[in-house]
Amino acid sequence: MSLQCGIVGLPNVGKSTLFNCLSSAKAQSANFPFCTIEPNVGVITVPDDRLTKLVEMCQPKSVVPATVEIVDIAGLVKGASKGEGLGNKFLANIRETDAIIHVLRCFDDDNITHVDGSVDPVRDKEIIDAELQIKDLETVDSRIARTQKQAQTGGDKVAKMQYEVLRQIKEALEQGKPARTVQPETPDEQKFLKELMLLTSKPVLYVCNVDEASAATGNHYVEAVRDAIQGEGAQLLVVAAATEADIAELDTFEERQEFLEAAGLTESGVSRLIRSAYALLDLQTFFTAGADEVRAWTFIRGSKAPKCAGIIHTDFEKGFIRAEVIKYDDYVTLGSESAVRQAGKLSIEGKEYVAQDGDIMHFLFNV
Repeated sequence: MSLQCGIVGLPNVGKSTLFNCLSSAKAQSANFPFCTIEPNVGVITVPDDRLTKLVEMCQPKSVVPATVEIVDIAGLVKGASKGEGLGNKFLANIRETDAIIHVLRCFDDDNITHVDGSVDPVRDKEIIDAELQIKDLETVDSRIARTQKQAQTGGDKVAKMQYEVLRQIKEALEQGKPARTVQPETPDEQKFLKELMLLTSKPVLYVCNVDEASAATGNHYVEAVRDAIQGEGAQLLVVAAATEADIAELDTFEERQEFLEAAGLTESGVSRLIRSAYALLDLQTFFTAGADEVRAWTFIRGSKAPKCAGIIHTDFEKGFIRAEVIKYDDYVTLGSESAVRQAGKLSIEGKEYVAQDGDIMHFLFNV
């Protein structure tokens, strides 16, 4: 499933440092703007203790974890919507992603220049937000010009629906709010909003990049960002990218854990970020487990059993008969598939079954 999160931010906020921690694909990281000209793509393994436990129980010949794609997009600057700093190219790269990880500099360091001369993450956030909103407003105004007359003078119900959605979005954007704050009521309205592919309609995770001393507790910059995003429908995560880079250089798991504990952390920021990105894309996991392979399969929340079967192979969806479903907790508690069957905990589900995160599934099909 090729869903992507794009990492964005002003130059020198720690985007590429963070990306390098996430991926074996090494983006250039330097103390000057536009060191990342082409978007770097990394396929990142999603940490999941459930997969580890299933592997421990099944001792399979192979293991395949879930993954998520992260795209490192070059730093934006004020005026990007008008083409400043290669802005149009960068905005096009953002448009192609499914969600946005917005990195904000929340640390002081005189040795790292700031494109605007001072550290102010709320201002930085507003600069990029404004550029995205300006671009979206251009899109919305263009669509309004095409539909307004038809909606107001004709009997076209679709045009009226589209015009009303566009009007609401335009009002939000002109108030400095992202398009995702507009909540369409009907499935047709939701579908139309999605088709517009607006930059500010994408789900957003704000990553506050702090110094090591603030990694566990945050700081006043983080609190300012938290206040600024109230009502946006966005998430926030605190990460010390430089510290994560140091952790990534350590050879053993024990060394990394000692480093984390010394910093007052129980888990790396990278692991938290990957899982947050996975959730940001509205993704969940089902498993297949056996002696040959234990595998985590990625599906979109709310998917029904045949759709999940099709992720494994299109023939599974076409010829879907039923799904045998075991809840993860039951599998772990009882110790094996055969024990689950004997306990009557294996359920037989049909085409309308909505897959749940953590389900262990086996599909029966006929083509």
